[in-house]
Order: sequence, then structure tokens, then C-alpha cells
Amino acid sequence: IGHAWHLAYSPEHHGSSLSTLYRNLSDLEGPGVLIRRFVPRQVFGAFVSHPFHFSDHFYGTGETFLFTFTPEFQVYPWTGENTFYIWGSKDAIAVGGGGGVFGLWLDSDLYHGASNRCVTFNNDPLSGHKDFLVLDLEFWNIQ
Repeated sequence: IGHAWHLAYSPEHHGSSLSTLYRNLSDLEGPGVLIRRFVPRQVFGAFVSHPFHFSDHFYGTGETFLFTFTPEFQVYPWTGENTFYIWGSKDAIAVGGGGGVFGLWLDSDLYHGASNRCVTFNNDPLSGHKDFLVLDLEFWNIQ
């Protein structure tokens, strides 16, 4: 028995804005998948236990993880070292953290991003470079 996937946010359909992302996810419950395509044509993202929302602290559970499809599929599960799962502010969203860096970070325009090795997931940088530009992104809610 599978679960239904619902496209809750895409810049193509909703415009590229963090406030729009928050608004589209505000009534959702349950986990979701944030999938991003980046320059140069890499695909990676995060499975988040809770939809992104504005918060002054990290939230979520150890079900959250990072993943990449480049060069091959790789999952980075929670290490158990901290609980810096999901974070959202008016200026950015992030998944994973520790030591002053994030496993995956996007600015408020959802165009500039960064990925660093973080304590939460002990991940390799997902893009191969610290900084990257976003070509496309989608948030799928799993019901």
C-alpha cells in the first residue's frame, strides 16, 4: 500500500519565493520531499519529517535525511549526534546543521544555495561544491 504524493510547491506553478513556499505548506501535515535540480544538472534534496515553516529553532525528527542522485543515489541518514533537522527563517531554509554550517541551505529567493558536511547527517557536500545555483525545485507532500 503506497502513499499519495501531492506537489505542494514549484516555482513554475507558484513563483520563486520563500514566503510562497511557507504559505503553500502552512496547512500540510506529514512528511515531504524537497527535490532540487542545480547547475550543473545535479539532482539532490531532502526528505523532511515535517513541512518547512518559519521557526526560531530547529524542528523535525530523525526520519529526516539528505540524498543525492549524482553521481549515484546516496542517502545520508541522521547520525544521532544532534537534532538540527529542519530550520526556516524569513531569509532562508535549511536541513541539517552543526559547527556553523548547514547540510543543505537555500536563500529567500530559492535561487542561491549551499551544502556542507554537517554533524546531523555526516554528509558529503551534495552539490560537489559549497555554493550552487538552483535550476528548479519542488516540494512534494506525502499523504
